[in-house]
Amino acid sequence: MQIEKNAVVAIDYTLRDTEGEILDASPEGQPLQYLHGSGNIIPGLEKALEGKTTGDDLDVSIPPEEAYGERDDRLQQDVPRSMFEGVDNVEAGMRFQAQTQSGTQVVTVAAVSGDSVTVDANHPLAGQTLNFNVKVSDVREASDEEIEHGHVHE
Repeated sequence: MQIEKNAVVAIDYTLRDTEGEILDASPEGQPLQYLHGSGNIIPGLEKALEGKTTGDDLDVSIPPEEAYGERDDRLQQDVPRSMFEGVDNVEAGMRFQAQTQSGTQVVTVAAVSGDSVTVDANHPLAGQTLNFNVKVSDVREASDEEIEHGHVHE
């Protein structure tokens, strides 16, 4: 079966940055499963997998605009340290959920200076070209329930 909309796809993958450093990988023997065409993976990778079948291997570079987008400096702001009530030691790299006008959003602490904390709502991989090595380990038809829910049921 070819990968197409509403197929359940299982892939083994390794994700590297442009310097070749591994950023993520599927655990050995535990391929990532997703419902193709439901926005469960980044658009560029989904597009690259379209039409592939079980056993196919591919290396693909995904530009930022087909991954997590370009970095947006407007998504970085300074907030008072007091907004982190109950957290004893706020440090760069920590991630928090913030309530915004658009709903819950994950922010990363970019810097701490005295009573000011710089938070960044960009995805950590925004602005990066992502290099995937992917092996398609399985492709099957999705159940009606999986299609209705928009994700794989295991």
